[in-house]
Amino acid sequence: MNERLGTDSPLFLQIKQKIEDMIVSGSLQAGDQVPSSTNLVNFYQVNHLTVLKGMNLLVDEGVIYKKRGVGMFVADDARIRLLQQRREQLSDQFIRPLLREARYLEVSLPELVTMITNCAKEE
Repeated sequence: MNERLGTDSPLFLQIKQKIEDMIVSGSLQAGDQVPSSTNLVNFYQVNHLTVLKGMNLLVDEGVIYKKRGVGMFVADDARIRLLQQRREQLSDQFIRPLLREARYLEVSLPELVTMITNCAKEE
């Protein structure tokens, strides 16, 4: 939880994304307790209902689960589920648009691969 929230999407979705990022990165693992809604409210300086809305989306998706009176915890298959979801999003949101733009600019596939490889080396 080292980043602040932006203005590009609704706050509850950003809270959801931050928790997902912690799971995908391994900061939160299966069975770990998710930061409490109070901690998230204080850290991000947002309304309690905003945090709960983001967390409840993760509960609905089966990524985290509630233990009454204890808190919320990471589901056993949460990381695998999120990785699969993000890989699908990678293709739909980035790769396909990149290929369309490359075709539009008459960049061949080998040229595009070279460009990606060069960018990867710079990272």
